[in-house]
Parts: sequence; C-alpha cells; structure tokens
Amino acid sequence: MEQRVSLITLGVRDLPRARAFYEALGWKGQEVEETVFFQAGGLGLVLWGWDKLAADCGLEDTGPSGGFGGVALAHNVRSPEEVDALLTTAEQAGATITKPGATSPLGFYTGAFTDPDGHPWEVAHNPGFPLAPDGSLTIPDFGTR
Repeated sequence: MEQRVSLITLGVRDLPRARAFYEALGWKGQEVEETVFFQAGGLGLVLWGWDKLAADCGLEDTGPSGGFGGVALAHNVRSPEEVDALLTTAEQAGATITKPGATSPLGFYTGAFTDPDGHPWEVAHNPGFPLAPDGSLTIPDFGTR
C-alpha cells in the first residue's frame, strides 16, 4: 500500500452549518448529493452526514461521544502570528478554542480548536516541519538529526 491520504471525511450533524463554518474560514466548497467537498492542498476534505458516514464504514451510529475520538486534524502555518490569527478566525466562525496559542514543551507554537461537530484541529507553527510555497509539508528525516 502506498503511503498516501487522499480524502478525509468528517461526519457532521448539520451539513449547512458545517459548510458555513469551513467557508467562514475561507475554504471554498462544492456540494454534490448532500456531500460537501473542499480541495485542501493535495487532498480532499469532505463533509458528510454523521449517520451516513457511520453506515458507510459499517459502524453503528452511536452519535458524537462528546469526548476525544482518537483523531486530530492539523493545519500548519508559517508563523506564530498565523496560529493566533487562525484561532481567532475559527472562533469567530463558531469554533470552540480548546487550547490558546502557546509555545509547546518541544519549542513550537501551537493552539487548538474544535469545529461545530467537535472535530479537533491543531494549528501549529513548527520550524522543524517547513512548508513549501504551495503549503505542502514534508516530514523531516529524523535520522539525520
């Protein structure tokens, strides 16, 4: 299997609300058959009904647990100021800030929020993970450190 993620699909309870949230962050979505698609660099972010996604995965829809589900999305930026700006934009769009921007014990600047459906997002500036001009990230070779 090739190492690649092509799509990330988020189960949402209210598709218009979820789409409005991501569009308030500046994303541009396209809706097709009750599914919203966003181009996110080299992959796609998809919003789809929570119950439909659970069924499609062969899982019982037990609803959002209200707790951590074991997955976090991350958006790396080019400066600490961009972390704070994005957290502010997300909060204005309806996010809940779960961790204000601060320097982590590892030395990079990070904060976090949850979207209206409780999906956690980390926003980080980590000079050890530089971004290419197109926004893509390459994992560094940790063996050369």
